[in-house]
Amino acid sequence: MALLCGVRLATIGSGGLKRPVRKRDPGGVIRVALIPGDGIGPEVLREACRVLEAAAAAGLLSVEFEEFPHGAAHYLATGETLGEDAFARLRDGFDAILLGAVGDERVPDGAHARDILLGLRFGLDLFVNLRPVRLRAPDLTPLRLSDDETIDIAIIRENTEGFYTGSGGSLREGTPQEIAISESVATYYGVERVVRAAFEFACRTGRERVTLADKANAVPHVYGLWRRTFLEVAAGYPDVEAETRYVDALAMELVRDPGRFDVIVTENLLGDILSDLAAGLVGGLGLAPSANLDLKGRGLYEPVHGSAPELAGTGTANPMAAVLSAAMMARENGAAEAADHIEAAVDRALREGIRTPDLGGDRGTEEVGAWLAEKVTESPSSV
Repeated sequence: MALLCGVRLATIGSGGLKRPVRKRDPGGVIRVALIPGDGIGPEVLREACRVLEAAAAAGLLSVEFEEFPHGAAHYLATGETLGEDAFARLRDGFDAILLGAVGDERVPDGAHARDILLGLRFGLDLFVNLRPVRLRAPDLTPLRLSDDETIDIAIIRENTEGFYTGSGGSLREGTPQEIAISESVATYYGVERVVRAAFEFACRTGRERVTLADKANAVPHVYGLWRRTFLEVAAGYPDVEAETRYVDALAMELVRDPGRFDVIVTENLLGDILSDLAAGLVGGLGLAPSANLDLKGRGLYEPVHGSAPELAGTGTANPMAAVLSAAMMARENGAAEAADHIEAAVDRALREGIRTPDLGGDRGTEEVGAWLAEKVTESPSSV
């Protein structure tokens, strides 16, 4: 099978969420499965790999890639979304998965995207969705911040429960008497482990406050469980401030005073909404990376922006979210130095105006990727 990119070389560091390191080969190689997907997915993932290749050539990490064909084209040609054999290989044969994006108008019901993305999240039990929100250039925020204010928030979203389980159904569909029911599922087990992951993340990264977003006043059963469990877990972390906020008030506060938030933990649907709102405060989805983690060493990393079919083939898609997702992958797999270099290169690009049109620039996808690959070899302190 053709490779999108492929390299080998090496250095291993530490960082990210606390989780056991999965067994790798003696050379410390990070084995990465690539799913380019649909729309702009292959374009931005190609640039993320270009940057990782440059980091590997500089001796910052060791990595090997294998590309999987799963996406709309594969589904339309074969009828397969993500088969059992492919799932087993992704589960057992790799340390990480890099996903470009999935979603194609030729598949109007989104069956392939749902089976690939939600299938991997649920099937691999990737219960932590980590979405960092960081203001990397002051001019990118629509807010009026003072010179000493910034935005640096980690949104931790429960990834395997809530409304996204698909629980529910319809009666008399397509008639004036149609009834539709969607059910949100919350378990103590699922809530407790993601809340604990949020507090552990705060401890490891020196963050002082964890905020729960819920709607316990209007939805007392599901969010009541969330609130009780949050307060129970928080009692075991006396050095971390714990607070609860109704999600509507929290959304307003995010816009009014985003600097007060360190870590926000919440359920699946609310986290999906809040993370997009927060991304809008720091430059948009073109700068929004994410990681889906199981805390046992496995992760799926993807830009938040989706497949954006209207941009496919134009050469204008912003690759930075994919590149920053690759940096998260490197950090979670022990290559913190490589992650530092990649993030520093992105910050320098933004400062020097190396930007795609969504950020007010005139550079193309490949041009930005090539620039980042060139600068990633330089010391973070020099950029």
